[in-house]
Amino acid sequence: MTKRITYKVEGEVQGVNFRSYTVKQANSLGVTGFVKNASDGTVVGEAQGDESKLQEFVKHLNSGPSAASVNKVDHSDIEVKQGEKGFSHYTEQQMKDVAIAHRDAKSWSDWSALSAVRILRWGLDLATGYKHDKAVSLGKKDPKDAKRAFAMSERKYLIRNIFLESVAGVPGMVAGMLRHLHSMRRMKRDNGWIETLLEESYNERMHLLTFLQMAEPGWFMRIMVLGAQGVFFNSFFIAYLVSPRTCHRFVGYLEEEAVLTYTRELADLEAGRLPKWEKLAAPEIAVKYWKMPEGHRTMRDLLLYIRADEAKHREVNHTLGNLDQKNDPNPYVSKYKDDSQPHPTKGIEYLRPTGWNREDVI
Repeated sequence: MTKRITYKVEGEVQGVNFRSYTVKQANSLGVTGFVKNASDGTVVGEAQGDESKLQEFVKHLNSGPSAASVNKVDHSDIEVKQGEKGFSHYTEQQMKDVAIAHRDAKSWSDWSALSAVRILRWGLDLATGYKHDKAVSLGKKDPKDAKRAFAMSERKYLIRNIFLESVAGVPGMVAGMLRHLHSMRRMKRDNGWIETLLEESYNERMHLLTFLQMAEPGWFMRIMVLGAQGVFFNSFFIAYLVSPRTCHRFVGYLEEEAVLTYTRELADLEAGRLPKWEKLAAPEIAVKYWKMPEGHRTMRDLLLYIRADEAKHREVNHTLGNLDQKNDPNPYVSKYKDDSQPHPTKGIEYLRPTGWNREDVI
């Protein structure tokens, strides 16, 4: 078990190579951290590593180099944060109730965003070999009777998910970074947008790390991801400088496609078309991140959690796309007079698939 401690060494410990000694002992034990001389004549620092290694490390601190005279070593544990989730936890019924939805394009900006998503979707389908027979998904046709090209396997889905999530983590980071820099240039607050955007990016990265525990992409896939991410990052960066509203609408439409993909995966899984996933346990990283309860740690549960996350991103970005990009506060961090009334939250209890209208939240 990994632990982290802070320590303070008292005695004649300065000017006797105590810091060099400490670094040497830490390296030999595989312990990380730092050490420095304090103004009160002591040596202080932090160390992180396996509990047993830290116990040995503290013993070495008590001994010290031959020229030192150690009187006392005080140390205490530091809580190590294990990647806490930025979004609320969902109930099973809330996750089951997530549905496919589409926001109609109402302006030139919306049509531009929707067209860009359709082009990206075409490229993603081509790169990952994704095709889907709607009749099979609806249970109207036996998968054995479908064309071979339409038969999606567990491996195909995993590769598609990895490609999708490697791209999906870009918009939140780019938008958050640009708003962060803009806020500093103007020397004004950002009305709470940055936090939500970075939480979204982190959440998408956790999706990617989870799928990477289940499949190892080949060199071709890695090259494709590298190229797609490089092009997409720079394109989104420039687009966000030109029209943040269009970019948020783009992400809203992109998340609509993500919800559709995961819904089809769940349909195939529940229909018995993905037998390798039927009893597959969710990776440990997913169990810790979503705090998945006992008895609900299967691949099906994992897909429900991820689809719920994507549904929330869909709502958030369509909502942000409806707001004044420069002046409106982020409704997802605002306080409301009556919390019992439907309003934007970090959870999905009041989920609006096509986003909240500006007049409803401002």
